[in-house]
Amino acid sequence: MRILVPFEATRPKTRLDGVLDTDERVAFAQAMLRDVLRACRDAGHDPEVVATAEVDVSAPVAVDDRPLSEAVNARLAATDDPLGIVVADLALLTPAAVDRLVAAAADADLAIAPGRGGGTNGLVVTHPDFRVDFHGVSFRDHLDAAEAVGADVTVVDSMRLSTDVDEPADLVEVLLHGEGEAAAWLRAAGFELDPVDGRVGINRRE
Repeated sequence: MRILVPFEATRPKTRLDGVLDTDERVAFAQAMLRDVLRACRDAGHDPEVVATAEVDVSAPVAVDDRPLSEAVNARLAATDDPLGIVVADLALLTPAAVDRLVAAAADADLAIAPGRGGGTNGLVVTHPDFRVDFHGVSFRDHLDAAEAVGADVTVVDSMRLSTDVDEPADLVEVLLHGEGEAAAWLRAAGFELDPVDGRVGINRRE
């Protein structure tokens, strides 16, 4: 299956600016992107990046200066085939998780993997009239959009698909569960787990 991976290449991961400088955010975001692409390929699918600027990865890259939702919707409108969409900051993604998302679309017009906090981290779209909107509470909005076009929906409950990395606290999950380049990048940059008062945080070695 063709899987689109939307990627903000110009100013990635700005909410991590408290722990990473600009160059580090770019490097870390690209490490997560490579992890996502590898998981999709290892699951037997064909990922391609839809990016706001050029990015050097081992997958086709289409630069599109439109907002990412518009760029994805243009591609949905241009195909009659099932189309997968997976966000680029799923540092815990594995081929098995990709398989679960794709398999869930076998008996539905839309398979959707919610993210924490109301977002949407993965979709497989087979209904010709469904369109995405990744702003706001997009999981709820996507359910409403599916209902509006008469699309059957399967929700995929997956820790690895739900864990996108936006805030410094999210780095804990990458260090705990990550197995790819993003986790290795954090460790090489000096990040480590820091248990404090029964909660696990992060610390960066000098």
